[in-house]
Amino acid sequence: MAEFTNPNQQGGSGGQDSRSLFIVMFFMIAIFFGLSYYRQRTNPKTASPNSPAITQSTPAPAAQTGAVQTGTPANAGASSATVQAAAESTTVVENELYRIEFTNRGAQVKSWILKQYKDADGHPLNLVHAQAAEKFGFPLSLHTYDSGVNAQLTQSLYVSSSGDAATAPAALTAPASLTYKYSGNGLEVTKTFSFDASYVLHADIQVLRNGTPYRALLAWPGGFGDQDNAQAYAGAQIDFSRNQGSEHLAPKKVAGGETINGPFDWVGVSDTYFAAIFLPDSPSTATLATLHDDLDVARTIRRTGFGSGSPAKGAINVAILGAALGDTSGHTQTRLYAGPKAVAVLNKISSTPVNGKSITLEPLLDFGFWGFLGKYLFLILQFLHSHVVSNWGWCIILLTLAINVLLLPLRIKTMQSGLKMQRIQPQMDAIKEKYKKYKINDPKRNEMNVEIMKLQKDNGVNMFGGCIPTLIQLPLLFAFFSMIPRVVELRHASWGWLPDLTAPDPYHILPIVMVVSQFLMQFYTPSPGVDPQQQRMMAFMMPAVTGYFVWSYGSGLGLYWAVGNFFGIAQQWVMNQTSLGKEMREIAAKRARRKTGAPATLQGKR
Repeated sequence: MAEFTNPNQQGGSGGQDSRSLFIVMFFMIAIFFGLSYYRQRTNPKTASPNSPAITQSTPAPAAQTGAVQTGTPANAGASSATVQAAAESTTVVENELYRIEFTNRGAQVKSWILKQYKDADGHPLNLVHAQAAEKFGFPLSLHTYDSGVNAQLTQSLYVSSSGDAATAPAALTAPASLTYKYSGNGLEVTKTFSFDASYVLHADIQVLRNGTPYRALLAWPGGFGDQDNAQAYAGAQIDFSRNQGSEHLAPKKVAGGETINGPFDWVGVSDTYFAAIFLPDSPSTATLATLHDDLDVARTIRRTGFGSGSPAKGAINVAILGAALGDTSGHTQTRLYAGPKAVAVLNKISSTPVNGKSITLEPLLDFGFWGFLGKYLFLILQFLHSHVVSNWGWCIILLTLAINVLLLPLRIKTMQSGLKMQRIQPQMDAIKEKYKKYKINDPKRNEMNVEIMKLQKDNGVNMFGGCIPTLIQLPLLFAFFSMIPRVVELRHASWGWLPDLTAPDPYHILPIVMVVSQFLMQFYTPSPGVDPQQQRMMAFMMPAVTGYFVWSYGSGLGLYWAVGNFFGIAQQWVMNQTSLGKEMREIAAKRARRKTGAPATLQGKR
């Protein structure tokens, strides 16, 4: 077997490159942990709603006979007929994208199926969070600042109609309209919903109390049906846009029941992959009520994001966020988008123009601090998926290879810089030996640094040259770190043995591959000026750190990272066979023999 020199086993007393490598290492670890908790959005100032006082909060009893009853309630301040259905009924509205089931009890939604998306068990996804809706309210219910009035508005049986028809059929196909009316106990309510072929519907809500407009807000109060694991609940947020800018409030910044006054371009609630966003017809007079409740989901949450996950044990309390939109006039007219946070879809939906300007829903897709990079990385992935290969995993691999090919010239420059550093290392060691007798705080030490810097400058050595590729790759890695788990297109996208690129590898094969590839990467990549003991420590520490993140993070990130490592290993192996690589190994071996008195070699194949 031929003798193979490990390029990492190099002598030296550390020096500037040793310190700079550790700085990069510390920076990488700190950023990874910091990104997990990054939320530097300010909570906007809130204001109490200016709503009229309510003296009557008794819900109206359901009528026993007839579709519509008329009469005069004893406690009504104005003469109005009682309008109430005799029995509960449902109406289904659907198009190619959704199937919405309305109930006339509260004129609200019981089920909102997105036909193109699946839940963790492979069934069509229901956007309605069943457990939360039963406790906090169903989508398109009405929210006021009085619990008694809320009960009346959500429990009463409304009379339904469709278009010119006096009654609504059991099923409607969009384009269509659906109107609900209720009158009783001094309240008169009209709710009209219009549907087209998109994810957007239009709502026209008017509530009168004793003949006077009453402020009732249209609500999406109970989260989303895809929230079946801890990560999904952690991704919940209140989203809104005003003055062409967007903000996203994490659960800890949302106070339930508070009102934020407009103007609003759009406002609503979302989780990692789906959103319910109101786009008011009158942005200047729109108001938002933030809803924040806690729910024990121990019976419904899964230990993992996969269908094979089993229910968790013990109490698990999570934040359930909701949003309600109203208008200061008491007459609320708004569009509502309820669907995926997909770039291609969000870009086509714009707010009502204000002074000739509008904003799309694209800012809903927030990739965090490195979002500007994450957005473009995803757009490239989307292009590859549309024009090259229809599997997202292969798209990630192709993008990884393309990035590494583009960085190849920098890697070569880094190796050349490392060779220059090795050539002058004996002179640097001599300078350090010259000043060895001085303490670290002695002013003479500054003269040592000056001499070393002059030596490096005279020989064209950049002390940070070896870190440049790493510093370029880190933002790309962090952008992937933020982007992968937020892209609905990658949700449930499979590759090889990986069932979901946004979720961890259920078989933990990828983390093991990641640790091995990272170790080999450390082994093959030369680090001039780094002490061998420090190099050995990093050779084990870096694989451990990367393996930890890949173990518990989206497998798409691990795929990108591992492929990049294997490309780097192959690339470095080829470089090590060139005259440049051979000279580096020879210099390193000589220095190692001088330092230890024995050749620093390993047996292996060339």
